[in-house]
Amino acid sequence: MFKYIVKRILSSLIVLLGVITITFFIARVLPSNPEVKWAGQRATEEQLEQARIELGLNKSLPEQYVIYLGELLRGDLGRSLNTHQPVTDELARYIPATLELVVLAFIFAIIIGIPLGIYSAKKKDRFLDHAGRIFSIGAVSLPTFWVALFLQLIFYKTLNLLPIGGRLSVESTIFANVPDITGMLLLDTLLTGQFDLFADAFRHILLPCLTISLYPIGLVSRMTRSALLEILGEDYITAGRSYGLSEVRILWKYALKNSIGTTATDVALSMGYTLTNTFLVEAIFSWPGIGSYISNAVTTLDFPAIIGVTLFGAVCYIVLNLIADIFVASDPRVRL
Repeated sequence: MFKYIVKRILSSLIVLLGVITITFFIARVLPSNPEVKWAGQRATEEQLEQARIELGLNKSLPEQYVIYLGELLRGDLGRSLNTHQPVTDELARYIPATLELVVLAFIFAIIIGIPLGIYSAKKKDRFLDHAGRIFSIGAVSLPTFWVALFLQLIFYKTLNLLPIGGRLSVESTIFANVPDITGMLLLDTLLTGQFDLFADAFRHILLPCLTISLYPIGLVSRMTRSALLEILGEDYITAGRSYGLSEVRILWKYALKNSIGTTATDVALSMGYTLTNTFLVEAIFSWPGIGSYISNAVTTLDFPAIIGVTLFGAVCYIVLNLIADIFVASDPRVRL
């Protein structure tokens, strides 16, 4: 087990190095004139030369690459061409909002998706199974932006139950002392005991969270159903039923435990995907997360910020994939 974990960590580091190398050289090859963005459109030739020196563009490409690797080891992702601020600091401000959104979405995905997949497998080829499969296919197929606009139309425009966007109401922003401990508003309001503010924040996060959670709900439901259909035909399940064990115990204690490995892998990877692909949802709901940050960086060709978000996404994928592999490898039936 230890050798397997070490091997997976080393392979993950190789993948990360590949991502770092590719993003670095693409940023240097594409014509973007970073010194102009750094010094300004009306900068003189002397100012542009000083900008090249500050950005390290006066050195050869291999030298720039070695320097860049050294900065990454120190946690330095460079400076934004737009704001001249460290990209690491800017990501630290934007990531918590997105992380809060994604974590809550995956809590919804697990709470809804796993029971739906279990009872869909249990009622195979019956009405509940057909309805569950239709919902799962629709959940993974519907465009995210359409779902977001549809939910706004129903819950804000028609029913007037939930706010259209933002993290807090205008009144709370002006009159309340908004806590900033972890950057995740729901957690911060709970830690400080501001339950009215928590309720307001929860109402604002509900629609974007439901939008993001729809895809993983469908994925979890489908994977759970597929895994359980195979397991429910095993001899030990038949033996358990013959011993008079309740169907609930068989499903939740024995069958689900042996099917969770496959589901865990897909959940982990889809969480990494969702974490770095919330651009449209955050734009539609005015959510101040990493999606809005990278959208602005792409439109202005702010390559240090783009690379920073890309590396953040790569690290998320690698870590989540590593956790899923270790989780699956902990199953004694799996041969490493």
